[in-house]
Amino acid sequence: MPTIAIVGVGTGLGLAIARSFGSDGYSVALVSRNPQKLDALVTTLTAEGITAAAFPADVLDRPALTAALAAATERFGTIDVLEYSPVDATTGPLAPVDVRQATPEDVQPQVEYLLYGAMAATAAVLPAMLEAGSGTVIVTTGAGSVHPVPMFGNVTAGGAALRNWALNLGAALEADGAGVHVAHVAIGVWITDQAPEGVASLTADEIAPRYRELVTARDAHEVVVQA
Repeated sequence: MPTIAIVGVGTGLGLAIARSFGSDGYSVALVSRNPQKLDALVTTLTAEGITAAAFPADVLDRPALTAALAAATERFGTIDVLEYSPVDATTGPLAPVDVRQATPEDVQPQVEYLLYGAMAATAAVLPAMLEAGSGTVIVTTGAGSVHPVPMFGNVTAGGAALRNWALNLGAALEADGAGVHVAHVAIGVWITDQAPEGVASLTADEIAPRYRELVTARDAHEVVVQA
């Protein structure tokens, strides 16, 4: 049975991705910093007949994140798909700052949260994928990593750094013939339960199958999700 590890899983898109893969026979390793939330998600997925387990870790604590993914590998035997999408990079010290006011101090937490966390997660699973000659790594950002969104100047800088790294890694592994596919997903649409009234949106359940398609087709390194 293949396994997907979802880092930064929440009750919206992360849960929808878990359901999409789980209903297709994947075991699901759930990683986020809130053990209580993880336990509730595992209970939900288990009730739906999906094999799932929780591995608490904060993406800002890179050793803990590495340990969580090692525990997931030990539990399930392999991680065939890694999906990285921290729950919310726009609250607290990660709150958005307009690009005209953003300082290096505003951008650095985003780089830590988005880029460095993804690098640590990937480093934890990539050697085994390379040895097997198969596997998929998917990183998720907002569309501001691709198109300008000035009001999110610090957030989009971190997202763009993650996007650039992922596309470069994917190109390098493809050139090597490594068998590991890397893709970037930019969410360029409001998710329905978060959307202002009257604004076009897609539900998390409508977006999640795009991830499954990426893993199956392995023919795209980037997808911008739009309504």
